[in-house]
Amino acid sequence: MSKLTLKTEGDTHVVVTRRFAAPPEAVYRAHMEPKLVQQWMLGPEGWTMPVCINEARPGGKIRYEWTNGKGGGFYLTGEFLELKPYNKIVHVERMHLPDPTPDNHVETTFEPDGPGTLMTMRMTLPDPQTRAAMLATGMERGMEDSYVRLEKMIGNLIPASR
Repeated sequence: MSKLTLKTEGDTHVVVTRRFAAPPEAVYRAHMEPKLVQQWMLGPEGWTMPVCINEARPGGKIRYEWTNGKGGGFYLTGEFLELKPYNKIVHVERMHLPDPTPDNHVETTFEPDGPGTLMTMRMTLPDPQTRAAMLATGMERGMEDSYVRLEKMIGNLIPASR
């Protein structure tokens, strides 16, 4: 439906927006159900996510493990802080590259936007250096590749009553 937009705010924030041609329920589900997350949150072509733990409740654990099939890989851990089904996910995450990065506080909202959804993800990093290092990883390209994958599969997630 649209390309990802990534912008910085202040010294420690990254704001990502993207529109999807599906209702908020479908986009939210794709972010919460492990079997769905493993299909699209893969970054660039050639990567897979063999481990996906999403304990969808406040205090629930998150663990994603990615591999490129050539000996490279990394993982992310975190915890859910707040969940408002179909509307908002708030969590803390840390990348392990292999050492853990400082906590990244992430708030993602899913708002109805005509026949689709406007997703807004606001990341709050602990300091400007951490934000700069995160942006230098090429995360914008990996996120866009993942969201293109999600856009292609999301039609199957639309509730039958719609």
